[in-house]
Amino acid sequence: MTPTKTTPAPAAAPVPATAAQASLYQQLRSHLGVLKLADAAEHLPAVLDQATAEHLSVTAALERLLAIEVDATVARRLAGRLRFACLPTPATLEDFDYDAATGVDPHLMADLATGHYLESATNVLMIGPPGVGKTHLAVGLARKAAESGYRTYVTTAADLAARCHRAAIEGRWATTMRFYAGPTLLVIDELGYLPLQAEGASALFQVIAQRYTKTSTIVTTNRPITSWGEVLGDTTVAAALLDRLLHRSVVLDISGDSYRLRDHHARTQTLRAAAHHG
Repeated sequence: MTPTKTTPAPAAAPVPATAAQASLYQQLRSHLGVLKLADAAEHLPAVLDQATAEHLSVTAALERLLAIEVDATVARRLAGRLRFACLPTPATLEDFDYDAATGVDPHLMADLATGHYLESATNVLMIGPPGVGKTHLAVGLARKAAESGYRTYVTTAADLAARCHRAAIEGRWATTMRFYAGPTLLVIDELGYLPLQAEGASALFQVIAQRYTKTSTIVTTNRPITSWGEVLGDTTVAAALLDRLLHRSVVLDISGDSYRLRDHHARTQTLRAAAHHG
């Protein structure tokens, strides 16, 4: 992201030299309020003090004041995108252990982190046993997408099916389909961990179908694509879904030991070492 300027701390209102200057200062504050530039209004006294102390030109002072408002606006928009994304963990790509996950190319992940795949509506399919970091990578990519300005949403396959089931009962099916069609990046995590009923498989297919060639979808699964007929309970639906998902896609076949088991073994060894030295 573009580095932000250091924002000066708000200062008390400067003491105007004349009544005319005081009136002008209040008018400026009022203008900023009407335009809803709250951060600029809050920091106006500090910027005016800096302009006097540093002998800034009017243009330089105005740029500094508006830069504060721009930085605050960018931060608010990012916070809004992250709230909407519903990221389930604070995971980032930077803290992923690439040495422990076979099949994950750091250079490929660095390229995906740029978000270029989103511009071509390319999908990402992550396949591997539990605990190898699929969710970590998917959430890390979702975070990067949100930070780059893209609308992003993370869900599990089970939650997507349940939400669509409720929508069908309550007559909100079309609205829910539009919701899942909206984000530039949709992450569907944990496909295959829980069986999907026919209605859930149909909902998943329709979500993938309406996003096809328009927006990107990341799917994580513990099941090889050859067994998706079992996962979805219908080989025809599975074939049609995979046809759309894989048409323009990046596939990561991840293997390695579960990081949860690695952590468990590491803790056990630490405790044993401590007990031995004790």
